[in-house]
Amino acid sequence: MRIGAHVDSTDPLGEAAARGAETVQFFLTDPQAWKDPEPRADADAVRATDIDVYIHAPYRINVATLNNRIRIPSRKLLLTHAQGAAALGAKGLIVHGGHVGKGEDVAVGFDNWRKTFEYGAKAGGFPTPILIENTAGGDNACARRFDALARLWEAIGDYDVGFCLDTCHAYAGGEDLLDAVDRIKAITGRIDLIHANDSKDPFDSGRDRHDNLGAGTIDPELIVAVVRAAGAPVVVETPGGVAGQGADIEFLRDRLGR
Repeated sequence: MRIGAHVDSTDPLGEAAARGAETVQFFLTDPQAWKDPEPRADADAVRATDIDVYIHAPYRINVATLNNRIRIPSRKLLLTHAQGAAALGAKGLIVHGGHVGKGEDVAVGFDNWRKTFEYGAKAGGFPTPILIENTAGGDNACARRFDALARLWEAIGDYDVGFCLDTCHAYAGGEDLLDAVDRIKAITGRIDLIHANDSKDPFDSGRDRHDNLGAGTIDPELIVAVVRAAGAPVVVETPGGVAGQGADIEFLRDRLGR
């Protein structure tokens, strides 16, 4: 169980070293932009590092939507970022589950996810494992409530798709963390990565605002229990830079006996 943090993309290995991180996650481009990743000067060093590398896809990606002007570019962007992640030897590309619009049938969103993996297969396959992350808000989300997640996996489970569990998102999304790992594994059969984040907002708020472990509204020991039960690599996406994230990493290591 390796523990690390989401960091700025300028010097991810230096940021990881400053935090004593064993895993590192970063964006390849501005997360709010429609940009393909460019070759990185540090690619050789990132590929050679013994730190486990994960890439987070841009927030703009929503392959579930019925809006063609968003869905089609989202598919293409997911593929190019998977290719960029593969060039760095990344272990996974994390992408949010997405949503459909108000009043639209979320079943179409699940099918659009299936079509996304078909699109990837026609292009030779996604060269980096795709890890779908649960989200905090939205009544029409594909991966907020676990019942929706089950329907999503019915559509895409035949593909080699992974799952990233975010503790803040689950809690703010209205899912009990106490048995979350068991319920998710019953649906997906796997948890590939944990985003260990506290929440600034209360249970079922639908708001995605991360906090440092023990500073928010989630019992920090409950987050530790989720990490222990999942047995997967961990990334903290918490505020405070080196000091804040470093303290969160050490908190987890201490509680987990590492």
